[in-house]
Amino acid sequence: MNCIVIDDEATARMIISQLCSNVPSLNVLEEFPNAMQAIKYLNQKEVDLIFLDIHMPDFTGFDFIETLKNPPKIVLTTSDPNFAIQAFEYDCIVDYLVKPITQERFQKAIDKAEAKQSKPAVIASKAEKVESTSGNDLYVNIDRRLIKIDIPSIYLVEAKGDYIQVKTEDKNYTVHSTLKKIEDKLPDSLFLKVHRSYIINIQKIIDIEDNSVLIKKDVIPVSRSNRPELMKRLNLL
Repeated sequence: MNCIVIDDEATARMIISQLCSNVPSLNVLEEFPNAMQAIKYLNQKEVDLIFLDIHMPDFTGFDFIETLKNPPKIVLTTSDPNFAIQAFEYDCIVDYLVKPITQERFQKAIDKAEAKQSKPAVIASKAEKVESTSGNDLYVNIDRRLIKIDIPSIYLVEAKGDYIQVKTEDKNYTVHSTLKKIEDKLPDSLFLKVHRSYIINIQKIIDIEDNSVLIKKDVIPVSRSNRPELMKRLNLL
């Protein structure tokens, strides 16, 4: 299994990597001192297993899991035993290891990870379509009902095959449509297509680093061709 290690302490990362080296089935691809770096990596790469610390600056381990659309198997590694019950509310978490971790206990976690079968992808059961806009409102057709979405509340639109996911402050909508169709209905003053798969609300940007932007807890890639337009739209000091 290809895996990564996420822990803000260098010694802890070294220990986990050493434990992994004693298990022939594990291949450590990368180590990360914070969740943000790991999110950027996972936007480009797929892994089978993540060893994840709970207490980290900025993002907790649980915050990190919430950002992942299709999380791989995760083994939590922590010095705090108090989150075990909360941890197992997540289907992706296969074990909870309290530091210091012995090789024997570590192996049991690996056995669980290898035994856990991947869950099939959930297919949207409702056919939702972008219908129209009116002023600050966007309407989607859900089960023959027109549901109104407040356009300024939309912070991200992501293409997913034949569907798009519209993320708002209150709720997410999976819509049977194309990115191009919704792009035509969103005001240019607020929205910008920054990647072939993403449209963002530029007023919701929290941070920009290299070729990515942070919106809420989503790290969104910015293509090289779209970066100049993004920078032009920002109110730079």
